[in-house]
Amino acid sequence: MMIPRPNLSRRTLLRGAGAAMALPFLEAMAPSAKAADRMARPRRLFVFYTPNGMMMDQFRPAATGMDYALTPTLGPLEKFKSRMSVITGLGHPQAAAMGDLSAGHGRSCPAFLTGTHVRQTEGTDIRCAISMDQAYARHLGDATALPSIEAGIDQPSLLGSCDIGYSCAYTNGLSWMSPTVPLPVAANPAEIFERMFGDGDAADAAAQAARLRRQASLLDFVREDAARLNRQLGMEDRRKLDEYLTATRDIERRIQRAANTPMAQAGIERPAGIPDSFDEHVRLMLDLQVMAMQADITRVATFMAGREISNRTYPEIGVPDSHHMLSHHGQMAEKKVKLAQINRYHMTYFAYLLEKMAAARDGDASLLDTSFVLRGSAFGDSNDHDFMDLPIVVAGGLVRHVGHTRVEKGTTMSNLLLTGLQAVGMPIEKFGDSTGALKELALA
Repeated sequence: MMIPRPNLSRRTLLRGAGAAMALPFLEAMAPSAKAADRMARPRRLFVFYTPNGMMMDQFRPAATGMDYALTPTLGPLEKFKSRMSVITGLGHPQAAAMGDLSAGHGRSCPAFLTGTHVRQTEGTDIRCAISMDQAYARHLGDATALPSIEAGIDQPSLLGSCDIGYSCAYTNGLSWMSPTVPLPVAANPAEIFERMFGDGDAADAAAQAARLRRQASLLDFVREDAARLNRQLGMEDRRKLDEYLTATRDIERRIQRAANTPMAQAGIERPAGIPDSFDEHVRLMLDLQVMAMQADITRVATFMAGREISNRTYPEIGVPDSHHMLSHHGQMAEKKVKLAQINRYHMTYFAYLLEKMAAARDGDASLLDTSFVLRGSAFGDSNDHDFMDLPIVVAGGLVRHVGHTRVEKGTTMSNLLLTGLQAVGMPIEKFGDSTGALKELALA
């Protein structure tokens, strides 16, 4: 006798006191027809951003087409060469100062996902435009528990480390909910974890606080519900559920371990849950965002590997110098070598993100197959603050990849933003200062 499997909703949650845990895609959630599954499959948008520009001669491939050779900076992406496109020549004319061709961090960073010239101000009268990611989040409405997740490594700055004449709001993040509402990044993984898995019920606030004080696992609170669900699932779904719960517990342990580092124990003021190690911090933040997409908690994510004008040093790769100072290398060979090292180091984390997305299953596909993934910076040549030849990589299964392509000089980055929005399913013909979708990159 054939026993029918349960028909689970993609919104099925594991519940416990002060916690609600979304689930990854399980076979029990799929409609009977695979074609219908593919049509209904969510599309995701992920933006990975690095600050302070790029050594373009170490980034830009010499040849175009699918047979181009990976450059030193692109080397970490070798495994994904056939699943990505390198695009050079795109620019942001809106990043220019009125009356001249110069650009600064305070104009270029907010223009990156908006294609808009911002108002110059150090006050509260900031003005930009809705960003690409938030346009998609608005289009999705309440399809997911969280409209988007904005993550980063550097804490938002209120004073200092901001561009002269421009509010810190312009460099604290990439996302703009509206022309006057920027969304700064969250740098604390514990904060993102609680946003993802907190129940949101005010009556459960005390239970959530108690769980955090005891450093108890979220899984302790949903164990009974998980056991009940597990009895209803087939063998493959049980395996997937076990892998997902194991990954969740691993992330919890890493957050808890970060809260007990020597820095935290010494009483140095720092939000609990932020690792001392840059490497551990980046991986933890990316793991959280991929998990949020796998469980369909959100379909929109941005990540900043650093805030513009970041003076972070990287002694772990032999670069004890300030990133921002190196970006203004003045053609000094030693500084250029060190900046290229930082650029490649950041690229290893973009490769890590693609690896995680390719491994995360979503029905008979992967998250990478169903995503538009954009990697870029607000400057190309950092020494000159060149905003008209940006270092762009696009990955994911929603476009037809072309290897390396050089676009026509003067082509606005907004054309790519428009293509990305169309790739994730938005019926839109104009975005920012676009002149049309990017003709070099067709939709899949």
